[in-house]
Amino acid sequence: MIVRIMGEGQVKLADSHFTELNRHDDELLAELEAGDEEGFRRTLGELLDTVRRLGTPLPDDALEPSELILPAPDASMDEVRAMLSDDGLIPG
Repeated sequence: MIVRIMGEGQVKLADSHFTELNRHDDELLAELEAGDEEGFRRTLGELLDTVRRLGTPLPDDALEPSELILPAPDASMDEVRAMLSDDGLIPG
């Protein structure tokens, strides 16, 4: 799957990592609902770090359709809320 991190670019990630990403997404959604800014920052960082660690960056000039679009590391809780579907950032 192709994942876009806003402000950074695209990463190719094996579908087998979907479960791990979804776990972070569930945590992030719970923290947003609870208004837990510290937990939100931690989990967003962990989610993005996981994508960077497990994925392979695509060249800057590549424009592949992204299956997932993740917020920038400095995104606010309100910005992430606006990006969410009913299933979170990572539709399951």
